[in-house]
Amino acid sequence: MAKNKRLVAAQKAVDSTKSYALADAIALIKSLSKAKFDETIEMSMNLGIDPRHADQMVRGLTNLPNGTGKTVRVGVFARGAKADEALAAGADIVGAEDLMEKVQAGDIAFDRCIATPDMMGIVGRLGKILGPRGLMPNPRLGTVTMDVKGAVTAAKGGQVEFRAEKAGIIHAGIGKASFDADKLLENARALADAVVRAKPTGAKGTYVQKVSISSTMGPGVRVDIGTLAA
Repeated sequence: MAKNKRLVAAQKAVDSTKSYALADAIALIKSLSKAKFDETIEMSMNLGIDPRHADQMVRGLTNLPNGTGKTVRVGVFARGAKADEALAAGADIVGAEDLMEKVQAGDIAFDRCIATPDMMGIVGRLGKILGPRGLMPNPRLGTVTMDVKGAVTAAKGGQVEFRAEKAGIIHAGIGKASFDADKLLENARALADAVVRAKPTGAKGTYVQKVSISSTMGPGVRVDIGTLAA
């Protein structure tokens, strides 16, 4: 009951007919984050695309300047010196056939998956498992690479992946409620900029149609799209 009362009170504090300046939306969301844990702040962007068409798919990675506040578990498919490099960079689990067998058995102990190019023959067998979870390494995203150290460091240091869902909506965390408002603002603008730069060639009409900010347990706050840029 207390949770319901808190949510109702939070919803009443938000004017659903108004589009708030990005900085004001973030300040409001922070003020309404009253959960007993450090809530994740998420940005949602409704895009004028149809992801069912290959030339309208939006997907990418970007580094948030102030990190995500989350601990990201990184798995790496590599052998020999590259496996050692991955471990030294902070990867949580590294392997080849042995890691493939763990994944096939349902033991997926990572949130981001990286692979060296020579490992894709092995990783390819896991497409039906990793693909639906958004974990399949992709050279265009920099997760199939010989620069294992760089990829692991980026994943651990605040890199976020964004991908449009079937309805053309992107959801991505931009930090925690405990972050200073200016840091959340910088992160939000970094994500928005990356999504705009990822505009596909097939997109027609208005690309960014709606943006909102929310916390894990709170209501969404609509953002004035004109305030996304610095």
